Amino acid sequence: MLKAGAFDETCHTVENSAAIDRERVWRLDTAMPEHAPLSPDRTIPGSVPGSVPGSVPRTVPLVLLVAVLGISGSGPLVRLSHAEPLAIALWRLTLSMSVIAVILLAGGSWRQWKSLNRGDLIAAGVAGVLLALHFWSWIASIGYTSVAASVVLVNVHPVIVAAGSALFLGERPSRAQAAGIAVSLAGAGLLAWGDITAAPSAAHGGNALIGDVLAVIGAITIAGYLLTGRRVRQKLDLWPYVGLVYGVCLFTVYVIAMARGTVIAPQPQPQREMLIFTCMALGPMLLGHTGFNWALRYVPAYVVSLVAIAEPIGATALAAFLPGIGERPSVMTLVGGGVVLAGIVLASRPRR
Repeated sequence: MLKAGAFDETCHTVENSAAIDRERVWRLDTAMPEHAPLSPDRTIPGSVPGSVPGSVPRTVPLVLLVAVLGISGSGPLVRLSHAEPLAIALWRLTLSMSVIAVILLAGGSWRQWKSLNRGDLIAAGVAGVLLALHFWSWIASIGYTSVAASVVLVNVHPVIVAAGSALFLGERPSRAQAAGIAVSLAGAGLLAWGDITAAPSAAHGGNALIGDVLAVIGAITIAGYLLTGRRVRQKLDLWPYVGLVYGVCLFTVYVIAMARGTVIAPQPQPQREMLIFTCMALGPMLLGHTGFNWALRYVPAYVVSLVAIAEPIGATALAAFLPGIGERPSVMTLVGGGVVLAGIVLASRPRR
């Protein structure tokens, strides 16, 4: 779920990242850097061996699209499940890690962990804990408010990411990108308002505010995960990175679940719940989060976060038409979704 993430960015060192990102341009149509990439024999300290710093694969837009489609199913799947939030997160992570572990062992890429120093391991640990808190708070929010409202509010993380990047990393978005973030968030607000006014029963009445607060907490924690994990991602390939961070996340969720006495066994319909958990692992986790983590090696964090804000549109549509949910969007919700898309297009314009 989100969310998640996403989320570690691909600059080569913290010291060089601001200068490099100012020279990189994001184009949805070409996905190529504005300036010529560095030659293969030129490396930057901290970059992954064998990579070409500054190059952006043409497949980045496609990967981002698939990732958005993947995470869009997260909210509706949580709504369909009757398990406790921590149990949902635990099973989702366990099934995902089963696939990732096979990939790591088969390819031997887990050996890249040996290159990490103490600071890297601490950063990976913090990122994993933040991701666990994100899953817990956001999944819990859907039990109190509607799918549309929850996924909209959890997607305010681009603002948090942009502010954090500007304050701590010196990575300031352009005026067009900043305007795109504002437009997208305005559209997200319209979408949420339309959901609440058109279907108050789907928002669980007076408990909707609790769900909204939990979703915002989920946004804050996923933004922290994005900004913290980038240090480790610049040293690891995709699978070693997600294996390490997801592993810490899984352990954290397990500890919290044990401390709270959460019932982990799938219930009340074990086969149905396991099918839902499997879909969560394959779609939102492996296609969604992992796709974003791959893309963050090539584009700035706030760009990926902004693209991910399209999730409310897909999630709202799925929640409207999936049997067992039936949360039909209002006209206001549809208008808000259009505004969100307009903001994404605006923020994706290249720097001039």
